Amino acid sequence: MNIRADVAELLYQGLNNVEIAERAGVHRYTVAKARHALGIPNVSRRKVTATERLYAEALPTGRVRTYDRRTQPITASQAAANRQALEEALRAPKSRRHLHAVPERTAA
Repeated sequence: MNIRADVAELLYQGLNNVEIAERAGVHRYTVAKARHALGIPNVSRRKVTATERLYAEALPTGRVRTYDRRTQPITASQAAANRQALEEALRAPKSRRHLHAVPERTAA
């Protein structure tokens, strides 16, 4: 079996199959086959930090993809305030949202 060098390196670093699959852009079963071929034992999923959960959000809504009520990163009122601030920023006129405003063309 041909094993990509980057996948093998991540396996030797001790990452789990899902993390390697996401980083290398391959299916997790491909990683599992490579792990088996190299004789590396499987590792369980590690605990995700609060910062990693924040960056794991598909959209900055305050909801976390790996939601666990016991380890919720922010309160519901904080999430609502963050969501409202985001919506207000997105509703702002385009000239206020962009750093470089494009001048309007005048008819000559």
